[in-house]
Amino acid sequence: MPGIDFQDIMYRATPQDGIALVTGASSGIGRATALELARRGYRVAVTARRAGELKQLAATAPEQIFAYPADVTRRAEMAAVIGAIEAEVGPIALAFLNAGVFLTAERQGFDAAVIAETHAVNVGGTVNCLAPLLAAMTRRGRGQIAVNASLAAYNGLPGSLAYGSSKAALIYMAEALKLDCEGRGVSIQVVCHGFVRTPMTDQETVFNMPFLMEPQDAARRICDGFEKGGFEIAFPFRLAAPTKFVRCLPYPMRFRLLAWSLSRARRR
Repeated sequence: MPGIDFQDIMYRATPQDGIALVTGASSGIGRATALELARRGYRVAVTARRAGELKQLAATAPEQIFAYPADVTRRAEMAAVIGAIEAEVGPIALAFLNAGVFLTAERQGFDAAVIAETHAVNVGGTVNCLAPLLAAMTRRGRGQIAVNASLAAYNGLPGSLAYGSSKAALIYMAEALKLDCEGRGVSIQVVCHGFVRTPMTDQETVFNMPFLMEPQDAARRICDGFEKGGFEIAFPFRLAAPTKFVRCLPYPMRFRLLAWSLSRARRR
């Protein structure tokens, strides 16, 4: 509607509204974001499969970070854990659904089992968290959910079929949810980041990773995006801008440009 800035009217959580939830928080972006949210005043519930790493994270700020080990691929388990968090720590005002995997086996070629496993975690795990979160936030009439996707989702890339397609599915899901949920007070965001130094990127041996960022820098940009609002949190600009530009090209031009870029990106 003319004259209305929807970014200004979307709900943005504050530490006074409730707690933050971060999934996949045992390392990498999730761990760094949990620490950054705690630094900004949130009490933070963190989940991941690795209980030991979660306990170490919680020990860094025991009055602010609370560990809840769980596996996002188990629907009933995630519903129970989110219910326990709300009962024991407080209502979840902000959720960062970050848990995900990249399996290096997909570099070897098309593998149905690898694709299924990747989608089970990246897409299925997100869905398993969304169900109880949306129910609770809709009841309260407010909430903010950010889904961690990737710039890799914008263009089909060889060697990233499973990972990229799972992240593309998350973008579509977030777009659909945004249109459906914001009339009920629930804000939806998507995080599309470039290369961040994590145990996942440490596995990369085939391609160079331009503009590689440290997780602490990524976490600051993500949390700034939570506070600023808007649907997409995309960074770094030097990678996000050309990635989106290529996405807009006709297929013949896009494929030629992607093939050229990939040939230059391969490690010699």
